[in-house]
Amino acid sequence: MSEDDEALAAAVRRLGEICLALPEAHEEDAWVGVRWRVRRRTFAHVCLVRDGRPEGYARAAGTDGPALVLVFRAESDEAATLGHLGPPYFRPDWWPTAAGLLIDGDTDWDEVAELLTDSYCVQAPRRLVALVDRPEIAPG
Repeated sequence: MSEDDEALAAAVRRLGEICLALPEAHEEDAWVGVRWRVRRRTFAHVCLVRDGRPEGYARAAGTDGPALVLVFRAESDEAATLGHLGPPYFRPDWWPTAAGLLIDGDTDWDEVAELLTDSYCVQAPRRLVALVDRPEIAPG
């Protein structure tokens, strides 16, 4: 197993711990990489970009790799904001609610957990969202 493949496997384990703690979430192999779904809706997808492939992910993330790319969902305005922050964030163009993050040694895993929980809540039915423990945000 190459160093890149080992990094992908480690990221999949860590992301799985976060995602599979959410109600009715499940993990499956995607056409490339691994994805986590609630019912039939994907809320997280990770893959390895290597030699500019897969092209859509490489283009969106602005890298030919090797790089671990995580794509998740956010409310449209938050996805746009994340995309404008620049690396490690990026904005895929295939859904208005898609956002992305390059995973590396500097990744803040607490932030990833928050982003993935929010992504799950964007995709999950209300009944399941009500079961998720999310911090209350005080009115500004």
